[in-house]
Amino acid sequence: MDITKLTISNSRKLLDTKQISAVELTNMYLDRIKQLDDQIGSYLSICEDNAILQAQEAQKLIDSGNSSALCGIPLSIKDNICIEGTKTTCASKMLEDFTAPYTATAVDKLIAHNAVILGKTNLDEFAMGGSTENSAFKITKNPFDLDRVPGGSSGGSAASVAASLALGSLGSDTGGSVRQPASFCGVVGMKPTYGLVSRYGLIAFASSFDQIGPIAKTVEDCAIILDSIAGYDSKDGTSLSYKNPSSYSSSVSEDIDIKNLKIGLPKEYLTDGLNSEVRASLYNSIASLEKLGAKIEEFSMPSLKYAIQAYYLMSSAEASSNLSRYDGVKYGYRADKCKNYQDLLGRSRAEGFGKEVKRRILLGTYALASGYYDAYYKKALKLRTLISKGFEDAFTKYDIILHPTAPETAFKLGQNTNDPLTMYLADIYTVAVNIAGLPSISVPSGYDTNGLPIGLSFTGKPLGEHEIFKAAAAFEADFKINLRVPAI
Repeated sequence: MDITKLTISNSRKLLDTKQISAVELTNMYLDRIKQLDDQIGSYLSICEDNAILQAQEAQKLIDSGNSSALCGIPLSIKDNICIEGTKTTCASKMLEDFTAPYTATAVDKLIAHNAVILGKTNLDEFAMGGSTENSAFKITKNPFDLDRVPGGSSGGSAASVAASLALGSLGSDTGGSVRQPASFCGVVGMKPTYGLVSRYGLIAFASSFDQIGPIAKTVEDCAIILDSIAGYDSKDGTSLSYKNPSSYSSSVSEDIDIKNLKIGLPKEYLTDGLNSEVRASLYNSIASLEKLGAKIEEFSMPSLKYAIQAYYLMSSAEASSNLSRYDGVKYGYRADKCKNYQDLLGRSRAEGFGKEVKRRILLGTYALASGYYDAYYKKALKLRTLISKGFEDAFTKYDIILHPTAPETAFKLGQNTNDPLTMYLADIYTVAVNIAGLPSISVPSGYDTNGLPIGLSFTGKPLGEHEIFKAAAAFEADFKINLRVPAI
């Protein structure tokens, strides 16, 4: 059995027809992780014993004819999402020895559907970064080219799926951290509407932006995972009280018709910074969608030009507040032999946090400081309103907003580590979605001349997941880019 050809949906058929058992499937993935993950570095920890126990329980349900879509399906989880009794490090020295005392609601729901949790995946420290080079423990590499980054901050999750070291994964998306690595690694990544998936148990980076989202090989697989994790949670004050009228996976399993679907293409995303091969892929994708009957039109949304500045000001301000709890007293790493409380506080944070986290804490603290609040943070909040209004107006004309996921394909390891502004611009097409709290999905749309994947994003109205799943699935089925398997 070729593990690289497996998806969640075809594994379901193999499990239910007894062509493979849940334990055999889990062992296949555990063996592949042992063989290959030293090259890729997608996992920080493996939950081998628990995974086998979960697979055995899943097999009992399958044998009794009571399986569900994720029963016995091996998945990975980003290491900023808590699982009781396992380490949750956020890829930071600050939380190196932290063992979670409870399980995140999203993971609880996966376990309730009898999914098998293989382990925790690498990320940029506290989910801050676009390359997974900011982890305190290891660098994750792109399975398509081991000299390149997998994107970030959910780079470990995306790489684990692309390299067939898991059938699907949970990442977190604060400014594009699910979609950009999905684009770089040639897989599908989705950021749901803010509040659709509970954030309880997700360690906060920027609370008004953070959202857990699925990563998988196909649009249908993403929809299957979202079916399991979406829904109201009383433990999360930002959770939406929304009753989904039908399953997300049903949106992609029916005959999909996108004739007369109105799609808008923002001119502000077609600037000189867009790589020529990504631009060519975008227009090839547009031709495919038009062939299916969609109506595509360029339009202008001037506020998008300010999205990246507004995002980094607001998210850094929230990060400086959220991360103030890690002081070496209440939480996190504690420095040795300190002279007094101030010395303990300063040295614990200096030694426990990495360079990128410190940069954002400093930027956020500055933006919130007396005398600068009105000039920076308050202005960024006004831009948030303007950007949200821009999307609101656009959705009076269009059903979907189409755009490249990232301005370029995966860059070389170390290429941008000393150039934070260039690194931040990797998120230029994704952050506006988080500012407005919208759903968006990135699907593979081709490869550049180096064989590196290119991603295309479909962004929808609030709670418009069904619509973007339909459009993305129709594109995926028609475009037929002959998805490649990384040669590892």
